[in-house]
Amino acid sequence: MRRFPQLLLAGALVFGLPLLAAATVNGSVQVEAGQPAANASTVNGAVHVGASAIVRKASTVNGSIDLGDKAQADSLGTVNGSITLGSDSRVKGDVHAVNGRISLDDGADVGGKLHNVNGTIMLEHAHVAGGIATVNGDLTVGAGSHVEGGIVYDKPGSWFNWSAHNSTPQVVIGPHTVVQGTLDFQREVLLKVSDSAQIGPVKGATVMKFSGANP
Repeated sequence: MRRFPQLLLAGALVFGLPLLAAATVNGSVQVEAGQPAANASTVNGAVHVGASAIVRKASTVNGSIDLGDKAQADSLGTVNGSITLGSDSRVKGDVHAVNGRISLDDGADVGGKLHNVNGTIMLEHAHVAGGIATVNGDLTVGAGSHVEGGIVYDKPGSWFNWSAHNSTPQVVIGPHTVVQGTLDFQREVLLKVSDSAQIGPVKGATVMKFSGANP
C-alpha cells in the first residue's frame, strides 16, 4: 500500500481532512456528479468538482480547486493555488487559499468566510455570509454581490505572508452591492465605492466614490 508523504498529512491536518475517499499525490482529482466522494484531496495537483457534483471537503497543496456550476461542498482549501466557484455553486463553510486567487461566478454562495493571504479576490453577483479577510491583493465585490460579516485587510508581515510586496491593494465595491458589517483596513488600500452600493462603517481608509459600471 502506498504511503502518503508527510506533506499530504500536514495538508489534511491544516484543513481538517481525513485521508479517505478521492485522495492522491502528484496528480489531479476529478469528482463527477453522482460520484461517491466524501472528501477530495491531493498534493501537487488540482481538484476538479464537476457540475452538480457534491463533496464534503476539497483540499490541495500546490494546486487549484474548481467547483463546477451548481456543485456543492462543505469547505474548500488550498495552499499555492487558485479557487474558482462556478455559477450557482454553494460552499456551506469556509473558502481558504493561502497564496492564490479566489473567484466567485454569478450566483455562487459561500456560507462561511472567504479568506486568503496573497491573491486577487473577485465576486460577481455572488454571496458571502461570513465576511472576507485578506492581506495582499486586489478585491472586487462585483455588481449585485452581497457580503455579510464585513471586510478585513490584515497588516502584512506575518510568518505566512510569503509574498508581501509594497504595492497598494485596490478594493472596488461595485454597483448595487451590499456589504454589511465593518470594512476594517489595517493597511493602506485604495477604496473605491460605487454611488449605488450600500456599505457598513469604514476604518482605516478613505472612500472614493465612482459612478457607472467601473471606477
